[in-house]
Amino acid sequence: MKKYILMVAVIFSISAIFPTLSVLAEEKPADSTMEELNLAPNSKSAILIERDTGKLLFDKNAHEKLPPASMTKVMTLLLIMEALEKGNLKLDETVRVSDYAASMGGSQIFLEAGEEMSVDDLLKGIAIASGNDASVAMAERIAGSEEAFVKKMNDKVKELKLENTKFQNTTGLPADDHYSTAYDMAIMAKELLKYEKITNYTSIYEDYLRKGKENEFWLVNTNKLVRFYPGVDGLKTGFTNEAMYCLTATAEKDGMRVIAVVMGAKTPKERNSTVSSMLDYAFNSFETNKLFEKNEKIADLQLLKADKKNIKVVTSESISTLHAKGDSIENITSEIVLDKKINLPINIGDKIGKLVVKNGEEKILESPLTVDENIGKASYFTLLKRSIQAIVKSD
Repeated sequence: MKKYILMVAVIFSISAIFPTLSVLAEEKPADSTMEELNLAPNSKSAILIERDTGKLLFDKNAHEKLPPASMTKVMTLLLIMEALEKGNLKLDETVRVSDYAASMGGSQIFLEAGEEMSVDDLLKGIAIASGNDASVAMAERIAGSEEAFVKKMNDKVKELKLENTKFQNTTGLPADDHYSTAYDMAIMAKELLKYEKITNYTSIYEDYLRKGKENEFWLVNTNKLVRFYPGVDGLKTGFTNEAMYCLTATAEKDGMRVIAVVMGAKTPKERNSTVSSMLDYAFNSFETNKLFEKNEKIADLQLLKADKKNIKVVTSESISTLHAKGDSIENITSEIVLDKKINLPINIGDKIGKLVVKNGEEKILESPLTVDENIGKASYFTLLKRSIQAIVKSD
């Protein structure tokens, strides 16, 4: 699909119209359709959304506060992936396990105090086996303590504008005043899936830690749909006696990725059956039209005081439109709106504007825009050189 690349000098907000694209025929099922659906009869709450647009396809009591159990680790994984993207953490570095991390009960990979394990393997331990000990070890590595990491989790909750979630730990082990909702879990999953490499871990059905050693540990994914439902490649299960059986799942088919959340199912069979029914409904009823991939360049930016002359403006996530199968597809416009004030330095992932997708005057979605490399301040010598070049050019 042809796209125009813009050269932008940022002093104030700028917008540009893109070529004709496909549009969501209906933002969400009509109320009557939603009422007729009975996709989650045996769960306390549930929700189904399309990932790129965030459009609601089905919900049941989606804003009811419930214990999320180990689905809490969706947020834990999100902060880990953020740290990796920002360069504050590396996959091949080793983490020393504290006495406290090794003491975690429940699901675990049986870390020993003083043991050293790579971030890559700890990620596997969390994503595949739901290791509570691995979660705490990573929290301590990133924030210094689990308590400090939990503050980061709750700060991220506020950043995502989620009103019905509060975390007390990184694991989902039972704790007073630790709760979330199906809706909030779906939004956290949507944010986590911006880091597309996460499914390299959550899609693994079985693997080994400490392979070839005496304490070799066999990992088996707690999410059985990874093996038994085509296209499922994540994300996180949960169970406690209070929470019952929970699952935040994601699947991709024909370029469309959806997120399904179930909370409070009575058995793992009912949980998996409910999620499967929601995924079937999504893939049978809707389709998407991909507009942009994650990190796709959509404009060039010039900032006078930046150390780079040309700065690539890129998408922070994949961007699509959604419509019901069989519906006619209308034309839409995409508009780049850059922030009025962009401060240096700019780090990868920092928001510098947004891409707004509209159907006529109706906004369908908006997505943050960022840069593909860290941008610092230009040196005095660079600024002087540019000024001289500008004077010479004007002559």
